[in-house]
Amino acid sequence: MQDLFFNNWEGMIRIVIQTILAYFSMVIFLRITGKRTLSKMNAFDFVVTVAMGSTLATVALSKKLPIAEGALAIFILIGLQYAIAWLSVRSKTIKNLIT
Repeated sequence: MQDLFFNNWEGMIRIVIQTILAYFSMVIFLRITGKRTLSKMNAFDFVVTVAMGSTLATVALSKKLPIAEGALAIFILIGLQYAIAWLSVRSKTIKNLIT
């Protein structure tokens, strides 16, 4: 019961550092991919955004997940979202499927 609210300072400092680094990784990736990632959201874009938030939370709170792996997961999600958006512009079938 003693560890319910506070375990040690090392864990708190790790969470602060991991959260800051993961957050800035996500911001950098979003800036590189452009405004399409956050603007003109449809249902698919919303799901990807929620997935990125979930990944960021996992990176911030997991003791076993390195920041590089979490940043790679966020990068892959953004890349897949970009690829689907690119395909949906060029294919009416994919656009109808996604939206």
